[in-house]
Amino acid sequence: MKKLTLICFVMFSAACTSFGSDPYGRSVRSLHVAVSYPEEYADYLREGVAVTLSDRNSGNVYTALTDAAGDVDFRVSAGHYKLSVLDLADEESVFNGSVELVDLSSGDQNLTVALSYSKPGTVIIKEIYSGGCPQDYPSTGSYTNDKYIILHNNSFETQYLDGLCLSTVAPYNSSATNNPWTTTDATGNLVFQDFAPVPDCVWQFPGSGEDYPLAPGDDAVIAYHGVDHTQTYSMSVNLNRKGYFVLYDLLNYPGTTTYPTPAPGDQIDEAHYLKMLKKTGKSSAYVISNNSPAIIIFRAPEGYDLTSYLASKDSETQDGSLLYTKIPWDWVIDGAEVIDKTGATRTKRLRADIDAAGVEFSAMSQGHTLHRRLNETTTASAGFDVYYDTNNSSNDFYERETQSLREGL
Repeated sequence: MKKLTLICFVMFSAACTSFGSDPYGRSVRSLHVAVSYPEEYADYLREGVAVTLSDRNSGNVYTALTDAAGDVDFRVSAGHYKLSVLDLADEESVFNGSVELVDLSSGDQNLTVALSYSKPGTVIIKEIYSGGCPQDYPSTGSYTNDKYIILHNNSFETQYLDGLCLSTVAPYNSSATNNPWTTTDATGNLVFQDFAPVPDCVWQFPGSGEDYPLAPGDDAVIAYHGVDHTQTYSMSVNLNRKGYFVLYDLLNYPGTTTYPTPAPGDQIDEAHYLKMLKKTGKSSAYVISNNSPAIIIFRAPEGYDLTSYLASKDSETQDGSLLYTKIPWDWVIDGAEVIDKTGATRTKRLRADIDAAGVEFSAMSQGHTLHRRLNETTTASAGFDVYYDTNNSSNDFYERETQSLREGL
């Protein structure tokens, strides 16, 4: 996670764009940004922190560095922008902040961006494949029941999957017009409630503590349906493999409309079925967004009675007639938010210390996947794959054109 060279990469991508120029003939606006650190980390305030301003229409990216007071100024064309701040302060500290909509259409703005603190990850989300693949010729449809998520041990110590939980976060899609669990303050910063609203259900890895070790650099594959999907669609993936985990609960999700029945294949050990801890949804099949899921992995504090909490009404929140499970943000180990690049709206679902921005996804039904970027420098010294983890998926992930689990790739 931890490499300051990533900031240079972000700056380089915007180096050819001038703040003072006006390539569209629009009025020029001034934006003053003050970066604010959490009170207990005020000593980290310094010059040289990258602040990035992205034009939501043209895609142009502008980057400037803070002065010693944490301030920075932009002069850009009138329009609508997104602002983000990333500070890889040291080997153990990451600060992120963002403002989803900076409106410079009608005048200048002064903003204060509150940064959130987070630590480098241990177990991280390495890949999200949810968009599906095309059916074979002459069919022209798509197939999306071959979803999978890959977790990765990005640390130098063995981690244990036992008791680790996985869920999505509401709203289901980034194109939702409203997130009832967030508000916007006077400076444009999103304010989240103190929990992640989890739709449908909470999944948990089995084990009693040290049954499922994950060595440094190792992966854990979680299949939506653990079968060999390539037997039906050649551009899909084989998820019927030894060692894979699967989201499977026939009692709570008995639906048989998905491929070919919910039952995993013969290579999936029953001990690798994730447990469904709580279900609030009414569907007969578990639902993951095809084009823009927000995924979290989390763990309750040691000694905490998670079962009792989930059984109580204190763990529930409601929007309309739908119930959701409240998962405290402090429990979240890692998260990644996928944004539908074609969508008119981009509703933020994960708090900035979990994922400051989100990774764009543009190609549904083409076998594309969202994959974390490899940190080649750290990998070379560590002797195993180490991936970028700045808690900002727009930096950490990219859209890959083929699933990493495809045969022969």
